[in-house]
Amino acid sequence: MSNWIDLKQDADTGIESVRAHFTGHAYDPHWHDSFLVGVTEQGVQQFNCRRVRHCSTPGQVFLLEPGDLHDGEAPTHEGFTYCTLYLDSHWLENQVHALFDSTPAGCLPSFGDTLCTDPRLAGATSRAFQALHGGELRIVRQTALDDLLACLTRHLHWRKRLNPDPRLPLSAQRARDYLHAHMDSDIGLSDLAQACGVDRFRLTRAFKAAFGLAPHAYLIQLRLTRARHLLARGDTPSDVAMALGFADQSHLGRWFRRAYRLTPADYRRRCSNLPD
Repeated sequence: MSNWIDLKQDADTGIESVRAHFTGHAYDPHWHDSFLVGVTEQGVQQFNCRRVRHCSTPGQVFLLEPGDLHDGEAPTHEGFTYCTLYLDSHWLENQVHALFDSTPAGCLPSFGDTLCTDPRLAGATSRAFQALHGGELRIVRQTALDDLLACLTRHLHWRKRLNPDPRLPLSAQRARDYLHAHMDSDIGLSDLAQACGVDRFRLTRAFKAAFGLAPHAYLIQLRLTRARHLLARGDTPSDVAMALGFADQSHLGRWFRRAYRLTPADYRRRCSNLPD
């Protein structure tokens, strides 16, 4: 069976539903700014996340937070198939706060585990996927999402918003903030080091130790994440490439395919229903 991806976006919630099959190498290390909740349907889905290698087998649920760097591959010849929901972080935070009578101030929802065996959650995830992906009636989609949220609560905990984060070197945090603020600029490593008050060699080591990527790779991920939003709202790939500092549309396309296994034009069409 060849590799394939089936992606749709729910107009009401912005939730993306994806079902895909891969053999061999699936995708390069990347992250999303959404919470991912998915179920492995067939085969073995192997991925690295939070410095741990995970192997998800049929019926297991994988849970990723925004910013969780992960890759994907099939260690066996038959490949793997999975379905997953990309839950908008603002949507999930609002929904979770509504589920609890009281929530700790200054905290964000967080997943307790990256991979778990929970038949109830697996079933709720599959039903929510089918409702959204199949374009069911709004009341059916909302009911399925409420069931998913109820099952998710046992896997959620609260973590404090930390800015700056005392666990990370200050130079790495300054560099991250600088990259976020200048993601569309042609940033040199020397410019970044000067802005952070440290030489570029120490900065690169500290940054990679803190975030798992060198600064240039982190910048690419920032741009790709933003590209998804712009494409989903209907911006053309050429306009997105220009707005985010890619050399040209083909440059954006190469990085986009490596991370998501879709072309920017295909992703735009699936999310916005606009022609190429």
